[in-house]
Amino acid sequence: MMTMSEFRSLFHNGLIKQNTGLVQLLGLCPLLAISSNVINALSLGLATTLVMAASSGAVSGIRNFVPNEIRIPVFVLIIAALVTVIDLAMNAFVHPLYLVLGIFIPLITTNCIVLARAEAFAAKNRPLHSVVDAVAMGLGLTLVLVVLGAIRELAGQGTLLSGIDLAFGEAAKGWVLQVLPGYHGFLLAILPPGAFLALGVLIAANNWKTARAEQRARVAVLVPA
Repeated sequence: MMTMSEFRSLFHNGLIKQNTGLVQLLGLCPLLAISSNVINALSLGLATTLVMAASSGAVSGIRNFVPNEIRIPVFVLIIAALVTVIDLAMNAFVHPLYLVLGIFIPLITTNCIVLARAEAFAAKNRPLHSVVDAVAMGLGLTLVLVVLGAIRELAGQGTLLSGIDLAFGEAAKGWVLQVLPGYHGFLLAILPPGAFLALGVLIAANNWKTARAEQRARVAVLVPA
């Protein structure tokens, strides 16, 4: 069983303390390449989270039966099988979106975030804890992807949810939010340099927030109430 404190600790670690995008700086290739808008970012983030949760649960379940010498190939095989399932499912049910995400769906197999959590956490902990940790880490990555995608889409096109019709069909085109009507766009924001700049701003903001929290904690210790 998992206590509520353990549950909160795992989610706080995955979403904030060890956020894969802002703190660990893992998986930067898909993070920067796919975050040109909210829909692409959210889709890849959720796909990665599903793979992480399933692979961590599977790795944790077989961790006592896999010889240490071959654990990495076995982990990669499990991850590759799960990515294949996600890849085929997206190809079948959201084909237009699948075409946009392209090679980055199969490349989840080699995403260092997925393998790192399988090796560092799932291989040493019970299945439930491993799945919760993977979901928290995946949602932390998804959160950064969505925020980065929103910043770039808003600055680049003046919209939010552009391309939602790729996932939900032509009827969903009306769901696109025209946040800045008449905006002619800023091309740099949706190009790779824009991704680096936007991510740099997010990392700087997160570091500033962390430093402020640490400073307040030190002051609280030195000057007790």
